[in-house]
Amino acid sequence: MDFFLQDPNETRLPPEQVRIRELQVTPQPGGNKVKVHLELTPFRKRPNVEVTITAKTGKQAARTNVLEAMFHKMEFTMHMRQPEANGQYTIEAIIYYQKLPEPSEQSHEIHLQEPMIVDRRKDSFVIAHPDS
Repeated sequence: MDFFLQDPNETRLPPEQVRIRELQVTPQPGGNKVKVHLELTPFRKRPNVEVTITAKTGKQAARTNVLEAMFHKMEFTMHMRQPEANGQYTIEAIIYYQKLPEPSEQSHEIHLQEPMIVDRRKDSFVIAHPDS
């Protein structure tokens, strides 16, 4: 399977040019899990990814973070906290870079800069529960 192999002929982009190529959600049987497929443009520097699923009511149903993603193609399963019967959901993926301060010997409070968001994508999907 070549799903996770990097193509050496693809141009790797600098952080500010990294984009989401594809975001797909596939509800799994039972209604309490979804499979997420996320593909980014190839990158030079590893991006961070935040994926959030929100119910139609505005309540957060699932959330995950990938820090310094190694591959530009990812598949993962997200577990819904409290699935709603025949629920309509929104998934949002945010690609960002976070500049971290240099390590120092002094112990003091660290203030992080705002992350540099380079791309985001939203999509809607429905989970139909068989018992409803």
